[in-house]
Amino acid sequence: MDATTRKHLLCVCETAIFIALAFVLNFAKLEFAWLQGGSISLSMIPILVLSLRRGAAWGIPAGLILGIIDCAMDGGFGWGIWSVLLDYLLAYAAVGTCGFFYKMRKAGPVVGTLVGCLLRFVVHFISGVTIYKIAVPTDVYGLTFSPDGLGPVIYSLVYNGGYMLFNTVIAVIVIFILQKAAGKLLAPQN
Repeated sequence: MDATTRKHLLCVCETAIFIALAFVLNFAKLEFAWLQGGSISLSMIPILVLSLRRGAAWGIPAGLILGIIDCAMDGGFGWGIWSVLLDYLLAYAAVGTCGFFYKMRKAGPVVGTLVGCLLRFVVHFISGVTIYKIAVPTDVYGLTFSPDGLGPVIYSLVYNGGYMLFNTVIAVIVIFILQKAAGKLLAPQN
């Protein structure tokens, strides 16, 4: 087996392991307050680590595959194909964009994590404004929403921001700790 084939096979195996780990970590989640989906979990961490090790070329497809598996095997919630495409496939693939920062040694892991999490939030936000606007309740957490005007925008911001803020903070803390404690784990593997 030549070196290129060996490296490619190693990347495929590593990607499969990180996707499996992300899927398992998705079972340890908090979702009590988000009745229409969304949760606080560690499932993004393996995709972020893979992206920082191998780059976006491996991270984005890994996120996409995780989204497919999560939707199919964990009872994904969606209102039609567009909801599934946005909230599972595109949202998890967005996490893999962290890999665009994988060669930035000092700030790359944290900046990449912030960008990946922000892009995932943006995808969920767009889904909330365009698809889930029909489900905008009139009262959430003591806030009143109108289904007209800015109601869906504010609702999507509050709803998706509620769990994505926690996920982002957790992801940044974990990636920062991994960078300090096990820097080689996040080092680019080219």
